[in-house]
Amino acid sequence: MSYTHTVTVPLAWDEAVQRTREALAGQGFGILSEINVRTTFEAKLGAGAGEDLGDYVILGACNPALASRALSAEPDMGALLPCNVVVRRGKDAAETTVQAIDPQTMVTLSDSPAVRDVANDADARLRAALASVSGAGTPGN
Repeated sequence: MSYTHTVTVPLAWDEAVQRTREALAGQGFGILSEINVRTTFEAKLGAGAGEDLGDYVILGACNPALASRALSAEPDMGALLPCNVVVRRGKDAAETTVQAIDPQTMVTLSDSPAVRDVANDADARLRAALASVSGAGTPGN
């Protein structure tokens, strides 16, 4: 089982990040956290580590209504929130990759029908957001 949904787009880094934010907002997700992995690597491991990685940000996306439903059904699901969305571009890449966690991962960890319903809803929304970023139909895994 793949644990992410991925699209690769011919967009510049800044444009890909902006379009990802907008697409997530369009599906009811806010950004609770943002980790600039490149900057962190540069600060902790040196400039070379950041350069080798390239541009890489992790957006902690949360749809409050879905999170509320998941936590009501099973409070332990909080360990899997927020839904991480990665925007990354290697140092010599011509394209940018956008990846979102596959919410179906939650279903493999819980027998709750309510969690399954939330995962299905989140999955549809994240896939729609990725499709919006790519300007295409439903993204592949």
